[in-house]
Amino acid sequence: MITAIREVRRAKGLTLDDVARRCVPPTTAQTIGRLETGTRTVSVAWLNRIAAALDVDAADLVQLPERPDIPVAALLEADGAHAPRRPSHLVPPRPEPGTIAVAVEASVGEYRAGDAIWCERLAPNDFSRALNRDVLVPRPAGRFLFGRLIGREGDRLQLLPPGAGSRQQVVVDPAWIAVAVRLVRTL
Repeated sequence: MITAIREVRRAKGLTLDDVARRCVPPTTAQTIGRLETGTRTVSVAWLNRIAAALDVDAADLVQLPERPDIPVAALLEADGAHAPRRPSHLVPPRPEPGTIAVAVEASVGEYRAGDAIWCERLAPNDFSRALNRDVLVPRPAGRFLFGRLIGREGDRLQLLPPGAGSRQQVVVDPAWIAVAVRLVRTL
């Protein structure tokens, strides 16, 4: 089986030792290296264990001919674009189960018409994870409020909608909110 363990690990900026320590139970960097290079056979159990350590789906670690992996042609750094030292590929983003989206129809704030904002739904006990991030909040009658979560006092959420001159909005006790986790933009 051909795997993309090395490519995914490098794309996440992790060392062999980082991945080895994140495995449950922990293993050695040498073992991860052998699994990456194919000198040790990757079982389904190992694939699942490494996927959990890398915080990806096991399917993201398997290279299949029909997968649309994207070859990296250049690395953009502060001093310009450079060729990568080793061949690598990027895995296109896939939504997590339960992901919802906001389609931007008109430019507002830092968002442009045509953008798609992928959001992760949060239950009330997780709302604090979204502080200082953009969120979608359901309102009565099928309406929504979108803005930066700038404060929380008990069951009251304070949001600042995008765009210059917007006034703070307060929402009381929403059943859920969805925090923006990915911006998909065509250039």
